[in-house]
Amino acid sequence: MDDKSNPVKNRYDRIAPVYDKFEYIMERLAFNKWRKYLWELIAESGQAGDKLLEVGVGTGKNIPYYPEKMNIIAIDFSPEMLIRARKKADRNERKVKLKEEDVQELTFPDDSFDFIVTSCVFCSVPDPVLGFKELNRVIKSDGELYLLEHVRSKKFLLGPLMDLTNFIPKYIWGANINRHTLKNIRQAGLEIKSVENLWLDIFKLIIAQKGQ
Repeated sequence: MDDKSNPVKNRYDRIAPVYDKFEYIMERLAFNKWRKYLWELIAESGQAGDKLLEVGVGTGKNIPYYPEKMNIIAIDFSPEMLIRARKKADRNERKVKLKEEDVQELTFPDDSFDFIVTSCVFCSVPDPVLGFKELNRVIKSDGELYLLEHVRSKKFLLGPLMDLTNFIPKYIWGANINRHTLKNIRQAGLEIKSVENLWLDIFKLIIAQKGQ
């Protein structure tokens, strides 16, 4: 694992016991609905036996929505988060292989997955372009990436405010609220198929595919 990742990993290990409580209100207000929508789209597009990789499974908030017909691997670089994800998988009777991995240095072969999913992950990856390059490597040529991510707003006052306050979430648990994620995706060589704003111009559902 890249040494730059260790401070972020340590922060997520530290916050893991209270992470679900910390995000409870946002889950109830918005994220539950967005997760349901995300996984319905994947279920409609996927076929039985498709291989799916969830990057940054965290405490397993997406696990209840996993399509049962797919072969799913879920990774995270925080072992404390993975412990809680395993409990959710067992509770929801979902078959998923959980692995400790760093998205910046994946161990999977090229062209391994039909689908890749992230949700609010690339705010925390120390080198997001490197992470996206790894996803470009392991996604199949006809595969799709579904990225539920938050980005820096382009609005006149909101964007600078996010820059000004970014140090707070970054220090607490390693998340950046002012990432230029669409630019990072393109810089990594992935091709963006569609972008849907879910809340203002901050929370987006991005569908991408392998770049040439």
